[in-house]
Amino acid sequence: MIVEERTYVLHTGAKLSEYLEAYENIGLPAQKPILGGFLGYFVTEFGTQNELNHFWAYSDLEDRRSRRARLAGNEQWQECLSVIRPMIMTMSNKIMYPTSFSPIRSLPVSSDDPHTAFNEN
Repeated sequence: MIVEERTYVLHTGAKLSEYLEAYENIGLPAQKPILGGFLGYFVTEFGTQNELNHFWAYSDLEDRRSRRARLAGNEQWQECLSVIRPMIMTMSNKIMYPTSFSPIRSLPVSSDDPHTAFNEN
């Protein structure tokens, strides 16, 4: 399994609320069925302002490549990009592999370790 971290920093004049509304209502509904493996979407409170981080899990790099290619052809995703892309100043991404002791090591994501965020105890 791999985890992709995508980081976007919005332009100073961009409204975070407008970005998040468009993404939540147009982009995410297009992405989730195609990409699968949605782990979360986060905004910063301290540090770089107007920064967004989202995390996606894939079985491997080929799985990621084929899913991203399918997403690129999706009309709803292209509609979302036309709204959010002008708001984005910088984009970066990382591909990460879990360690042997990570509570997330395979798909679907689950853990029976009581000392993680994945356990209800």
